[in-house]
Amino acid sequence: MVTRDASVVEREGNYFLQLTLSDGKVEISLTTDNQNAVKEVFNKLIIDLKKEEFKFVLKNENNSLYSQISKEYLSQLNSELSTIYNELVDYGLTIEESEAEAL
Repeated sequence: MVTRDASVVEREGNYFLQLTLSDGKVEISLTTDNQNAVKEVFNKLIIDLKKEEFKFVLKNENNSLYSQISKEYLSQLNSELSTIYNELVDYGLTIEESEAEAL
């Protein structure tokens, strides 16, 4: 299992949970509710899960409210990612290493 970075980022008074994927970074807003943006992030997570199993670790953890929220969010997210990865394997939906390199 690969470990990927996650961090809390603040821009203009808004806080985001930034997740590092194989081909870049995605963000989930911690201060606004945008369901379509969250769905888009989850679609990208599933695409990456087809290539390899991974989990996120919070890099800039501190005692702030947003850091604590992110820590709990990541705990739940990592659990869900593990479950989804196992289902992808069970249904033969993962991408072989040679196929993943071509993407």
